[in-house]
Amino acid sequence: MNIRTTRKHFPQLIVAALLVAASGSARAGGIDLYEIATPDLGLASAGYAARAEDASTLFKNPAGMSQLEGAQFQGGLQALYGSVSFTADANTSARLGTDNGGNAIGGLPGGSLFVVVPLSEKLRVGFGMLSYFGLAEDYGDNWVGRYYVQKSTLLGMSLMPSASYQLTDWLSIGAGLNAMYGYLDTEVAVNNVIGPDGQMALKDETWGFGANAGVLIKAGEKTRFGVTYLSPVKLNFKDTPTYTGLGPGLSAVLANPRQLNLGMTVPQSVMVSAYHGLNEKWAAMADFGWQNWSQFGNVQAGVENGGATTLNLKYQDTFHGALGAQYHASDKWLLSGGVAFDSSAVDDQHRTVTLPMGQAWRFGLGAQYQLSRSVNVGAAATYLWTGDMPVNQGTDQSLRGRVSGSFDNSWIAFVNLNLTWKF
Repeated sequence: MNIRTTRKHFPQLIVAALLVAASGSARAGGIDLYEIATPDLGLASAGYAARAEDASTLFKNPAGMSQLEGAQFQGGLQALYGSVSFTADANTSARLGTDNGGNAIGGLPGGSLFVVVPLSEKLRVGFGMLSYFGLAEDYGDNWVGRYYVQKSTLLGMSLMPSASYQLTDWLSIGAGLNAMYGYLDTEVAVNNVIGPDGQMALKDETWGFGANAGVLIKAGEKTRFGVTYLSPVKLNFKDTPTYTGLGPGLSAVLANPRQLNLGMTVPQSVMVSAYHGLNEKWAAMADFGWQNWSQFGNVQAGVENGGATTLNLKYQDTFHGALGAQYHASDKWLLSGGVAFDSSAVDDQHRTVTLPMGQAWRFGLGAQYQLSRSVNVGAAATYLWTGDMPVNQGTDQSLRGRVSGSFDNSWIAFVNLNLTWKF
């Protein structure tokens, strides 16, 4: 899943985005993806750690900054629209009703910006503001899965100072600090058994810190290999739930609520990439990557028979592969295309309505135009398809009931405009 727009969360997410210069990104099939409003959108991320053609390399592989000429700024604006809609089946507890919640995501703007400056012939420093982690969803108050989630916003916004050093003509290294601001806001219905539902709310914000590091190997004038590592970032969310509308029985049980630990780990990842210029017109690139989702942590919260509870989600590590190409149509026009695949972080039997993650295919197209010697503008798009994601969560005997069905034909489309200025 990705940072997702919601009917009521939309203004809230806009404010959060402005706090980091309109930084944002989107997640679907996972909440830690590659769409950060850069030209890579048109490549479906292919060449991620080896392309090193613009200032956003300070995040994707900081060693790539050594390939840039002079000082450089890159900024991007991004829009997404997606469809992630649930359809309950006959196995869903009858007492939960028939409201499927509609489209939980809709559309959302985002963006990013990066600056790289040379301090000497071999040393460069940079600074980036972006988001590569988050989700927002709104199913409404009365949908069948309301006792697991009604509305949820999870947002990670990164500030990233970085540096690179060119050790030899063919080898560069780089590293950066990842200072991530995390924000969590969740609302879950509480089953009073008799009468209307109550509600539980959780809200917290925190900072987490990590790093990224990379190596870039220049095997020839037209061939580069890159390896980049992004460390885990711990977001130690915790809050004492607030309740409204509880019935007499639950009011007594939850009279002295305990603090819930909703800590999670933004996954560490490794990406290996290759870039090769085939001739004056064509270049090809590829990726292979790994993300450590098995260490993610606790996200889901709710009220069961024994009181408020959290769930450690049974995630598994994921793998990524991508192929892409660039075509120099003229001195001014550069066209790009790519395709990528990510495995699922969760098996069908462990998928939840809180985080409906699945395998993801991406298909990207883009174009860049050299407006002048110092200014390049571009547009890019990616269509991300996660297909059908079955869910079978809970039991008929539990207070929250059983939610069974599928998120069918789920997809998200991304479009961005980007500008690179060499100064």
